[in-house]
This record gives sequence, C-alpha cells and structure tokens, in this order.
Amino acid sequence: MNPHRFLNQSQPQTLVNATLLCYFEAVFALLDGFGYAPLMIIAVGLAAGGYGIANELKWGYAVATVAAVLNAALWVYAYRIDVLGFPQIISFAFAVVLIVLILHPTSRDYQRIWFK
Repeated sequence: MNPHRFLNQSQPQTLVNATLLCYFEAVFALLDGFGYAPLMIIAVGLAAGGYGIANELKWGYAVATVAAVLNAALWVYAYRIDVLGFPQIISFAFAVVLIVLILHPTSRDYQRIWFK
C-alpha cells in the first residue's frame, strides 16, 4: 500500500474539498501566472499544501493556509475594487471559499487532533 496520497477521503468533507480546491487553484495559478514569480510561488504552495493536507501533515495545513490567504490577497492587490466585477469575482470567490474551507472549525479541529 502506498503511504502517500493525493486525496484522503477519510477526512472531513471540508478538508477533502479544500484539498481538491488547492490542486485546482494551483493549476489555474500556474496557467494564469506562468513567469510571474509571486503567482508561481503561490501555485507551488497550494499544490504542496494540498498534498500535505491529504497526508495529514501539520506543515501542509500551514502552507495551504498561507498560500490561500496570499492568493486572495494577490487578487485584491491586482484588481482592487474591480475584483468584485465580472469575471474576476468568480476566481476571487474560489480563493475565498478555499480560505473558508481550510479555516472551518471542523477542518481546524481535525488537523489539531489527527495531523502529525
């Protein structure tokens, strides 16, 4: 049995969805910001954080949290008030939903108890 996972469906639904959204956000950040260093770093952080969450590692949870917050902050910095306009609001909403899923009380309690 392979001890490394890319998705751990035995975790709470909030963490499973956060893991999937980390991967999706990482792919779109890579596609959107190829060559733009801050977005590339965020993409790597999201991918590594998703992998860490799937494998129940505390560092993965921390990296995913920081990368998700930086991703949302970069959206606000880049678009300012226009982030609430179409089509930016769709991508910004996914960034905010990722933060909510990671910081949800169920996710926080699970990682506090079970993550190594």
